[in-house]
Order: sequence, then structure tokens, then C-alpha cells
Amino acid sequence: MQYWKNWVSLTALLLAAPALMAQAKPRDRYAEVNGVKLHYVEQGAKGPVILFLHGFPEFWYAWKDMLAEFSKDYHAVAPDMRGFNLSARPEGVEQYRLPLLVEDVRGLAEKLGAKKFTLVGHDWGGVVAWAFAAEHPEMLDYLIIINAPHPTVFARELAKNPDQQKASAYFNLFTSDKAEAALSQNDFERFQGEIKGWASDQDRREYLANWKRGLTGGLNYYRAAGLRSPVDGQAPAAPTLAPMKPITVPTMVIWGEKDSALLTGNLDGLNEYVKDLTVKRIKDGSHWVVHEKPGLMIGYIRDFIRP
Repeated sequence: MQYWKNWVSLTALLLAAPALMAQAKPRDRYAEVNGVKLHYVEQGAKGPVILFLHGFPEFWYAWKDMLAEFSKDYHAVAPDMRGFNLSARPEGVEQYRLPLLVEDVRGLAEKLGAKKFTLVGHDWGGVVAWAFAAEHPEMLDYLIIINAPHPTVFARELAKNPDQQKASAYFNLFTSDKAEAALSQNDFERFQGEIKGWASDQDRREYLANWKRGLTGGLNYYRAAGLRSPVDGQAPAAPTLAPMKPITVPTMVIWGEKDSALLTGNLDGLNEYVKDLTVKRIKDGSHWVVHEKPGLMIGYIRDFIRP
């Protein structure tokens, strides 16, 4: 009898194995939301949704390690944001204003059936996540920001902090009509230099394929926000980075302190705008801390969102 039970259990496991393996793999999906078609990758099917938003010049692939980890007990999802990679690239700078980007996230969450979820954002994805949390706190369990400034704090830093002004001088190129040509020179040499410290050969191939699909959508985030640095005698950030509602969602900010573009001054006074704030400073982490220290990132996030 025991032999029979063992045989039945083994047979059931073998029959279920292909389905379980298929479920564990990342899956490409598309969703029509807010008038655009968004590509996203999901992994895992059970558990609450955890949604990851990338920045520039990245795409969903930036979160591949996080998807693999959190799919164990979450429905882990990473979209290509509008203008990036395989998602739609609407024409016109006005199509990349922050309220539209926020609505993209809300629409995608609705398509996923997520009435509440955890939102993780890095760089521009973090800026969108800040704005989403301000507008739709009722939809979030937790907010996790990685090296992405709160728009109100950043507007202050860009207006008053000479060091941040110098660090943001690249805005003046990114918002110009010369940006696409300059950044694609020598097989995207500038971007390849940014990722060389952590990217594998496979990573470089994936990123190159993404960049070759076009940079305009991503650059339009900067243009739509009117981001400029006064180092060249230009006016600082435009009013599109105006103060927003207080953040009431439990929030963790993770910051690589060696970020050469977004300085640690962006953490000063942050608690004035975020009611429930946890800050994790990583002294030897750069802007790319997600890739440099994925294990640490996973540990911080799991500790923060553990029920």
C-alpha cells in the first residue's frame, strides 16, 4: 500500500512538473491601458502583486533578478514604460507628462486585477512611483524608492544646491534636439560606460537591443518635465515638478550614496513630505545599486514588506 501511495505521489509530481516550470518562467504580456499598448513581463501567478518601474535608459529587464526572487510568493510584474523598448511610443512630448505616466500604472494595475499592491521604482520609475503614491495611496500597500528623488525635494535641490546643479548638467543635453544623435554615438558608448561595472555580456546585448529601438521616448520624460540645470545660464526645473500631496503610504527609500547624478541632498528633509519613512543608505552603492547589490536590495525589500 505504501509503495502504491509513493508511486501515485511521484506520478502526480511528474505530471505537474511541466506546468510548475512554465509558471516559474517570466512571461511576456501586453495590455492596452490609457490609450497606449504596454509590454510587461510577469513571473509567478499567486500572491499579491508587486510592480517594478524602471528608469532611463533601462527597460523591464533591469528587474529580471527581482522578478525571479519575488515570483516565489508574489505576482511579480515589470513593464516597459511608455516610450521604452516594446511598449508604445506615442509622438509628442506632451504624451510623457507625469499625470499620464501615473495613469499608465493605475491602468496596468487594474488590468492585473490588483486592487492593492506594492510599488517599486528606480530613477524615472521612482519619480512616477512617488507621484502615483501621492495620487492613489488607497491602491498601495507599500512604496519602495531606489535612487529616485521626491519631485518637491528635487526641485529645491536643483534650484538651490550648486552641487546638484552641476550633477544635473546632463539635463541640458537630454532635453535638446541633439540628444538622440549624441547619446547613440560609437554604439551608445556613453551608456555602455555606465553599465560596464555590473553588466554581463548577455546584459550588454539586451541593453544594446533596447537602445537601438530608439531613445526618444525615454528622453521625452526629461523634456516633458522641463528639466534643465542653471549651470549654463538656463532656468532651473519647470513647474511640472511642483509640490505634491503628502505621501501617506509606508515608504522605504534605498539610496546608493555614490550616485553621481542624484546627490544625497535629496534625502534632506524628505520626512517632511513622507509620513511613514524608512531610509536605507548604501555608502558604496551608485545609481546602479539595484544591479550592484541585488542580494542586499532583495533583503531590504523583503524585510520591509513582510506581513
